[in-house]
Amino acid sequence: MVIVVVAGGTMLSLAVLMSLILGWANRRFHVEEDPRVARVESVLPQANCGACGCLGCREFAEAVVKGEVPVDGCPVGGAAVAQAIAEILGVKVEKRAPRWAVVHCGAECEQRLKRLPYYGAEPTCAAAHLVAGVQGCSYGCLGFGDCERACPFDAIHIVNGLAVVDYEKCTGCGKCVEACPRNIIELVTFSTDPLMIVACANRDAGRDVRAVCKVGCIACGICQKVAPEIFAVRDNLSVIDYQKHPAKDYALLDEAARKCPTKCLVYRGRRAAGVPGKEKPAQAGAV
Repeated sequence: MVIVVVAGGTMLSLAVLMSLILGWANRRFHVEEDPRVARVESVLPQANCGACGCLGCREFAEAVVKGEVPVDGCPVGGAAVAQAIAEILGVKVEKRAPRWAVVHCGAECEQRLKRLPYYGAEPTCAAAHLVAGVQGCSYGCLGFGDCERACPFDAIHIVNGLAVVDYEKCTGCGKCVEACPRNIIELVTFSTDPLMIVACANRDAGRDVRAVCKVGCIACGICQKVAPEIFAVRDNLSVIDYQKHPAKDYALLDEAARKCPTKCLVYRGRRAAGVPGKEKPAQAGAV
């Protein structure tokens, strides 16, 4: 009985001692949190998507208060959240162009040649990408929706076998970019809206492109002849210098689009003409 009492007393003494030590340590090493962190966190969308480069909204709030990330670093919240954060921190928001996803492929199912049915157990782009012969073009969109499933904002969908971005919903989080095994989705700064893109990623010779796709870039160089300061042909593929993309006068872009024999020069963005994925290149200059 004495042993039990002694043991119990000892454990009680240790418990009291440890609680005193922990209480002292809590007061001694306590770090006051900036109250602005909680206020910033309260205006964030709580998507915890990681598009800002932080692990979640809480980490972003801490980083923005410390000045480690810009106040407009949350692509999901957009301008409204950036303004709210700026008011909390007492700073001004510098207006920046949005970054949205573009798909460098414009071929719908009927425009792809040498396409075969895929009967794999897992109908995903990641799986089909590993199988030779699913479609003639080894660069283009496979259309199984990996990007659609990855998007937390319902901003990209498969339409007739082709990934199409809904620019009213796109936040530039980059999840679709990570999900695409063919690396044909890119985040682009839309310095103007609409923005012209090359809807192709095929770098094979022109005759080989024609053999597998009706709307692929054949590196004819017509766009470069029309506007050499904007277009260039590199590795059998037309590329656009977005630093020189005109903001208002679309005349040269429209001319290049009209003369493109495969019509792979298209406009993208919220103000692009027509239904998403069906933009008419020559009409996008009317903004």
